[in-house]
Amino acid sequence: MNTLIDGAALIVDAMAVLFVLALLALVVVIAVMYVRDRRQNQHAVRRNFPVIGRARYGIEHLGPFLRQYLYDTDRDRLPFNRAERSWVYRAAKDVDNTGAFGSTLNINEPGTVLFANSVFPVLEQDAPAENAALVIGPLCEHPYTPRSLFNISGMSFGALSKPAVQALSYGAARAGCWLDTGEGGLAPYHLEGGCDIVMQIGTAKYGVRDEHGRLSDTRLREIAALPQVKMFELKLSQGAKPGKGGILPAVKVTEEIARIRGIPPGQDSISPNGHPEIHNTDDLLDMIEHIRAVTGKPTGCKLVLGEPEWLDELCARIKLRGEQCAPDFITLDSGDGGSGAAPATLLDNVGLPLKESLPVLVDKLQTHGLRERVRVIAAGKLITPAQVAWALCLGADFVNSARGFLFALGCIQAMQCNRNTCPTGITTHNPRLQRGLDVQVKAERVQHYVRNMLKEVDVVAHSCGVADPRLLKRQHARVVMQDGLSVRLDQLFPPVDTELEPLRVVDGT
Repeated sequence: MNTLIDGAALIVDAMAVLFVLALLALVVVIAVMYVRDRRQNQHAVRRNFPVIGRARYGIEHLGPFLRQYLYDTDRDRLPFNRAERSWVYRAAKDVDNTGAFGSTLNINEPGTVLFANSVFPVLEQDAPAENAALVIGPLCEHPYTPRSLFNISGMSFGALSKPAVQALSYGAARAGCWLDTGEGGLAPYHLEGGCDIVMQIGTAKYGVRDEHGRLSDTRLREIAALPQVKMFELKLSQGAKPGKGGILPAVKVTEEIARIRGIPPGQDSISPNGHPEIHNTDDLLDMIEHIRAVTGKPTGCKLVLGEPEWLDELCARIKLRGEQCAPDFITLDSGDGGSGAAPATLLDNVGLPLKESLPVLVDKLQTHGLRERVRVIAAGKLITPAQVAWALCLGADFVNSARGFLFALGCIQAMQCNRNTCPTGITTHNPRLQRGLDVQVKAERVQHYVRNMLKEVDVVAHSCGVADPRLLKRQHARVVMQDGLSVRLDQLFPPVDTELEPLRVVDGT
């Protein structure tokens, strides 16, 4: 017994010594921090309030998380509120997405979209089993008929992690939608799931560049030879940073990513803010024709509209040169689009939002008789069925989403995409963080998200009295104005029914 008591006493004494040592170590650390804070001159708060002043940085870092989960209401928060995120989460998990006791949406808020339901909705049994198909690039050697009107927008491998790209690839194949590679080049992980691929060509020509950084016809042919690659998208600009190229911080440029892009590893990957070969509209059409001729596949462009008047010039040059030179599609991004890294000024203040640019693009194409020649793909914060249906009402043929699919993968809007510290493993190349992203589980959620999106867009269409979502027109939606009353979209943006008179050539123009 005495031996046990003595042993217990020794343990207590040892613990006491460890406690004293830990306390002394803590005092030393605090003393060092105090001295450093008092002597530094970069931070006034830390200099005036040594040690405790450091707490503001931790609180500032935790602020967005605390607001998101504890303080924001369902309809607060940008860029996406809790109600929007929750719809995607539940759709991706394929769980009940119904509500009760009324909507939390303030329908008197200016800008709110309301759909005009018909007295005689289309009965479910009378609706077609599948949405109508549209051909893209009918004049190409290999035209493309997508299976889904809702697809995955451009997100590069590099901006996204390997398991995130793999999950998108498998999920897109199961859902029957396409996957846009983004400007970072075609990675083996894009192809792994067997989905349809849209190969994006950015200003740096990643993945299709030669040793001098110029467009390589050899690489174009190699990629076009892959049956999964269905289209080529020439990126002029994107919503988060119109007028500036892609930005991938050096911390995310691994050996593998550098090899796929054809650049040095461990250095910032910064694309030019424009294509060096394209200085005017004719140069753009020349580039589109060249890529299409080399690949034999539909070729279009992606842009953010800033000058609506330029569309008249584009259409005029197409009519003058012949409709065969037109882009097979135009992907129109919204000025409030997203990115892993972009200057705040461009994020906030440059480029027209989709609600203004989309009807302008559709009407300009209609005015010049090119609406059937050029397909319109709408992109930019369209993550819910109401937003997709709204874009279709304004004239979009297809809808692309990037951040909707990030939420389907489990994104929690931590706003750390550019820091390689994404807590869900989606936008980081840290293996420890990537472990949380199970490819097959997330692929299933991507599939569910597309399926439930299309199902609920159908519900909106049927409620409005049309059998197919692409039959939605501007008269089927209304928007709430400043006085709290709604106006039909066709009153805000009267549709164009006639073409312009044939253009006359004056002085060779």
